[in-house]
Order: sequence, then C-alpha cells, then structure tokens
Amino acid sequence: MKIFLIVLLVAAVLLGLLGFLIKALLWLAFIGIVLFAVTVAYWWFRFRSSRSAEVSTVQG
Repeated sequence: MKIFLIVLLVAAVLLGLLGFLIKALLWLAFIGIVLFAVTVAYWWFRFRSSRSAEVSTVQG
C-alpha cells in the first residue's frame, strides 16, 4: 500500500508539472494538485490513526 501511495504522489506531481508546462493542459495541473492533496490527506489520516492505536495499546 505504501508503494501505491508513493506512485500516486509521483503521478500527481508529474501531472501538475505537465499541466503547468503546457498551457493548454492547465486543467491537468489542477487534477494533479487535487490528487496530490487527497493522497497526502489519506496518508496523514492513516498515519494518525495507526499512531493512536499504538498509544492506546501501550497505555492499555
């Protein structure tokens, strides 16, 4: 799953760069930005939930 998220982040960055380099494909840049933000948010929430589960098992 971690490799999939990394590939998704790289794809989002490439789409964003391609969209900004080619003015006609500016919509591609916006898709890349949205995809990057969603992937980072998913990764962050998943990391946060795994950390809280570790803390509760240590305290419990």
